[in-house]
Amino acid sequence: MPESATAVDAADTTLIQRSLGEPEVFAVLFDRHAPSLHRYAARRLGPDNAEDVVSETFLAAFQNRHRYDVRHADARPWLYGIASNVIGKRRRSEITVYRAYVRGGVHPADVSGGLVEDEVTTLAVNRPLAAALAALRPGDRHVLLLVAWADLTYEEVSRALGIPLGTVRSRLNRARRKIREALTIKEDHDG
Repeated sequence: MPESATAVDAADTTLIQRSLGEPEVFAVLFDRHAPSLHRYAARRLGPDNAEDVVSETFLAAFQNRHRYDVRHADARPWLYGIASNVIGKRRRSEITVYRAYVRGGVHPADVSGGLVEDEVTTLAVNRPLAAALAALRPGDRHVLLLVAWADLTYEEVSRALGIPLGTVRSRLNRARRKIREALTIKEDHDG
């Protein structure tokens, strides 16, 4: 089997370990995970910032690959954790995206030639949800969106953010409660 085919089929942890001696192997990890990280970042910050988030995420991952916990075959939680930190540094941009959507009714991910997702996202049809997301504490928003938009398990979110599993559960419960309350208040005003 050719060397490149072996790399493409390898587990993330194997790629990271190999990249320590063969840096070009890290590109396979990029090809594997960049599209989903880009969609996630675009949903949170709009498409203009998504490219930068993905670039910064993979640069940080590459520079810190020697610290990767090789007990975990899947690098997604690690990469989403890095992306969450990058997004966290752009908190104002994220809040601006949500507020712009609430005002104008057009999600920034929809503006550049089509939807980021094949199907319309909940956020793209729900201004009150955008407002509720903007009002969440950053840690609560990270947990909620890593579960809802990145499809990470609670354990993966715990690894991604470097927080205990109980903290993931409490932040997720708090975020869900606040979102429910915000949407219920909106329904009461509309009804």
